[in-house]
Amino acid sequence: MDKKKRMQELVTLLNKAGKAYYQESREIMSNYEYDTLYDELKGLEEELGTVLAGSPTIHVGYEVLSELPKERHESPMLSLDKTKDVSRLAEFVGDQKAVISWKLDGLTIVLTYRDGELFKAVTRGNGETGEVITNNAKVFANVPLRIPYQGELILRGEAVIGYKDFERINATIEDVDAKYKNPRNLCSGSVRQLNSEITAQRNVKFYAFTLVRARDVDFHNSRKYQLDWLETQGFDVVEHYMVTRDTLEERVAFFEQKIPENDFPSDGLVLVYDDIAYGESLGRTAKFPRDSFAFKWADEVKETRLKEIEWSPSRTGLINPVAIFEPVELEGTTVSRASVHNLSIMEELKLGIGDTIEVYKANMIIPQIARNLTGSGTVEVPAACPVCGGKTEIRQMNDARSLYCTNPRCQAKRVKSFALFVSRDALNIDGFSEATLEKFIAKGFIHKYTDIFHLADHKAEIEGMEGFGEKSCANLLESIEKARKTTLARVIYGLGIAGVGLANAKVLCREFDDSPEALLHAGAEDLAAISGVGEVIAGAFTGYFAREENREEFRNLLKELELVHEEGGENQNLKGKTFVVTGSLQHFPGRRELKEWIESRGGKVTGSVTGKTDYLINNDVNSASSKNRKARELNIPVISEEDFMELAGTDLHQKEEQ
Repeated sequence: MDKKKRMQELVTLLNKAGKAYYQESREIMSNYEYDTLYDELKGLEEELGTVLAGSPTIHVGYEVLSELPKERHESPMLSLDKTKDVSRLAEFVGDQKAVISWKLDGLTIVLTYRDGELFKAVTRGNGETGEVITNNAKVFANVPLRIPYQGELILRGEAVIGYKDFERINATIEDVDAKYKNPRNLCSGSVRQLNSEITAQRNVKFYAFTLVRARDVDFHNSRKYQLDWLETQGFDVVEHYMVTRDTLEERVAFFEQKIPENDFPSDGLVLVYDDIAYGESLGRTAKFPRDSFAFKWADEVKETRLKEIEWSPSRTGLINPVAIFEPVELEGTTVSRASVHNLSIMEELKLGIGDTIEVYKANMIIPQIARNLTGSGTVEVPAACPVCGGKTEIRQMNDARSLYCTNPRCQAKRVKSFALFVSRDALNIDGFSEATLEKFIAKGFIHKYTDIFHLADHKAEIEGMEGFGEKSCANLLESIEKARKTTLARVIYGLGIAGVGLANAKVLCREFDDSPEALLHAGAEDLAAISGVGEVIAGAFTGYFAREENREEFRNLLKELELVHEEGGENQNLKGKTFVVTGSLQHFPGRRELKEWIESRGGKVTGSVTGKTDYLINNDVNSASSKNRKARELNIPVISEEDFMELAGTDLHQKEEQ
C-alpha cells in the first residue's frame, strides 16, 4: 500500500474518531483500536519524515490577528499567456517535451520550509506583494508541517476548496446575500482569515505545481522530476503528465473528460517545458514567462430565445434581473435561466423579450449570457417592487447600476424573519431554506406568518417550481401541518423579538402560565422583575406588542395553532439557577437535550461562565479547561452529571428510563 496514502487515511479516521468522542459524545471505535491506529500513524511519520497538517500526533494552536502582514516576493509572480486553441499549444511545445497539468481555480500560495519545518506561507497577492498566512497554512487539510528535506525549500501551489465543501459551508450561512458565489471566493476568504480556527473548519487543500528552490538536489533538469520529488516529501501535487506535440491533443481530451467528476474547481490546463534550463533561457516578457502557457477550453455556446426577465428581490432590497430563456443543453445539463447580475449588464446586453441570445457556462458551471444577437433593448425596469408593490429606485453602486425596493416593510426584506419562524427551535418546519422562502415571497405566496399555513392553496404552482416536485411539495405541506401543534414559547421565540431567545421565551411563558393574553397585557416593569429577563428584554418585548399590526398578526397566528403546555412544566425546582455545560456527557444524548431538560425545570443555560453562573457542569471536574479555570476564579462550583442530578433531585436511573 502507498504509505503516504495510508497516512492520509489514518489522519482522517483518527480525527473523525476524536471529533465524535470529544464534540459529539459518542464513540466510533474502542480506545484500543484508536491507540493502535495512532501508533501506526506515528510510525509512518517517523519512517517517512513527514507530518501532515491535521495529524493528531501534533497540535497547532489557533491564532487571531488584527490584520495580515504583507511581504514582497523575491521575484514577481507573473500571469500566464492563454489560448483556447489546442493547435496553439502544439505550436508552443514544438520539438520539446512538456508537462501538462490542471490549472486550479483557487488562491496561489508560496510555501517556504527550513530545516524540515514549515517556515512561512505567503499569498500571491498582486504578484509583487502578498499576505503572510503562515498560521492558516498550518491548518490546511493536507499541508505537511514537517518534511524529510532539511535545506531551504520554496514551492508554489494552489489552495482550493472542493465543490462538496463549498456547498456544505454555504448551507450553514443563513444570510442569502452573505453566501459565497463560487469555491474560489470562499477559498480566498478562508485562506486570508484573521482567525486560523475558521480556516481549519473550511477543509482547504493545497496542491503543489511549481518547485522554486531546493539546493543540493539533482532534479535531472526535469520539471516532472521536480513534481515527483515533491510527492516524496509529502505534498499533494497537481495531476500532471509528460506530453509531446504528437500526444498533446489526446491528453487534453483526457483532462476534459474528467471535468464532470472533479470535486475541485479548475479553469483550464497549464503547459510548461520539462527542460528546466531551456525554459529559463527563454526569459520572460513584461507580463508572461516564456516557458509556460495556459489553456482554457472553448466554451460551449448555444443560441436560444429570451422569454422573460424575472425580477428577483432579496432581503437587502436589491432586485436582481434573471433571464428566463428557452431550455438548451449546455455541458451535459439543461439550463433555462441565468442571472444578469445588475442593470448595467442588462443595459449593456440590450436585452428584450424575444431576442436571440447566446448562452454558455462560465468555467463549465455557471450559466451566463455571452451576447445578444438581436439587441432590441425593450426590457423595462419595473417602477414597483414585484413583491410588495413599493416604489423602486436605481442606485449607482461602485461601477454598476442596481435596482432597489425602497419600502422598509417589504416582505422580501423579512426573509430572515420568516427563516427564524420556521427554524428548528421555533415552529420547526422541515423543507424551508432562505432560498425557498425567497421564491415563495417573490411569487406572492407569503406576506405574513399565517400565510405559511395556507401554502396548500398554491400546491399546483409549487409542484411546478424549479427544485420542487409532487413529493417534495407534499413533504413540506405535511411538515407545516405537524407544526400547528406547538408551544407558546416556540411561537414567541419565532417572532424574532430582539433579545428574546428560546430560553427567555420559556421563562416568560411559564411566568404567565402559557397565557397569550396575559403576556400581551404585561407591563415592562412586571416583565423586568422576572429573574433572567431584565429591563432591556422587557422593553423590547413590550415595544414589539405596542404596535397594533404586531398584536393583530400574533392573534391571527394563534388561530392557526394548537398550543400545548411545555412538558415537565410542573417541576420548577431549578428556577432561578443558571448553568453552563461543557465536555462530553454520559447520561444525556447531547448538550441540547440537557439544556432543554434544565429549561423545562425552570433553569437557564448559557454558553460562557460569568459572575451570574451558578454551576458549571463538566464530568471532568478536575480538567484545566478554560471554562473550569474561569469557574474556579469566580468561585463557581464545577459539578459532574451525577452531582447535577442529585442537585435536581432526580435519580439518574429514573431519568434514563424516561
